[in-house]
Amino acid sequence: MDRWAEYEFFVRVVETGSLSKAAEALDFSTPSASRHLAALEKRLGARLVERSTRRLFVTEVGQNFYARCKAALEEMTEAEEEAALTSSSPSGSLRVTASLSLMLQHVTRLLPRFTEKYPSVKIELIAANRYYDITDDDIDVAIRTREYEPDSRLVIRRLATTRRILAASPAYIARHGLPAVPQALAGHKYLGYSYHNPNELTFQRGKEVVTIPMAPLLDANDGQIVRSAALEGLGILSQPMYVVHDDLMAGRLVPVLLDWELPRLSISLAYRRRKLVPAKTRVFLDFIMEDFHKNEYEKRWEAALTMAQPPRQARTGALRRRGHAA
Repeated sequence: MDRWAEYEFFVRVVETGSLSKAAEALDFSTPSASRHLAALEKRLGARLVERSTRRLFVTEVGQNFYARCKAALEEMTEAEEEAALTSSSPSGSLRVTASLSLMLQHVTRLLPRFTEKYPSVKIELIAANRYYDITDDDIDVAIRTREYEPDSRLVIRRLATTRRILAASPAYIARHGLPAVPQALAGHKYLGYSYHNPNELTFQRGKEVVTIPMAPLLDANDGQIVRSAALEGLGILSQPMYVVHDDLMAGRLVPVLLDWELPRLSISLAYRRRKLVPAKTRVFLDFIMEDFHKNEYEKRWEAALTMAQPPRQARTGALRRRGHAA
């Protein structure tokens, strides 16, 4: 291992708090990780970390060395990226993170065209519903649905705004009917998504706002799990339009309480603020932005809600079976 690789490895050790995780990130074995760390400490003549059976502690010398290594690596990365900007062919490894649903709907389907146009860019996709630290986890681009970023070192570019809607399968509606008002949800099976408070829903219609306590039959940490359960007729879900659009259009799911709105979500790109944005990052950002602009997803999602509404007689009949007047 050369010195720059040693520095990168040590930085990963400190940031992950684990030799094995650092080794996994750099694709070598845990035993070799221990040898590399020992060799670095021997060369420096200083103890950088202390290890117990349960955790790893960074020494004071190690903390100072980490700060200098981190700064040096970032400086070298920027130097390489600046040199790469003169090339007409972006290259390198691009780490992209988003939820599984956003990955499936708005990233993976673009990859054939992107990689054909930029064959020297290697894509690493990290599907996760938690928000990674873009700087510490070395993320190039994150696609997120929160309203703001607390880190001022990030640049935010909005892609679209989307409604969250309630929906259920035709089979579920045939058995249980459609609720006419938010309060009627108490008599229904609800499929909760744990990253949006599954224990209550806040609806708005005009100036009227109502918050309904919910007791989920199912609580999952991924929108695709909730969607799958709804398709099986298990209950009513609450998800953004990009998750359920295709199911609504195909009739696999039917919207519920469309005249009431849940809080909308903003879909945005987030990336590190730099004097020079790497070519690999810049072309990927432009690719995603162009796709959202070309396909006008906001308009498409709104149109789908109008087209996906069940016939009036079906809604009325289902409501009467449940004993609710339409």
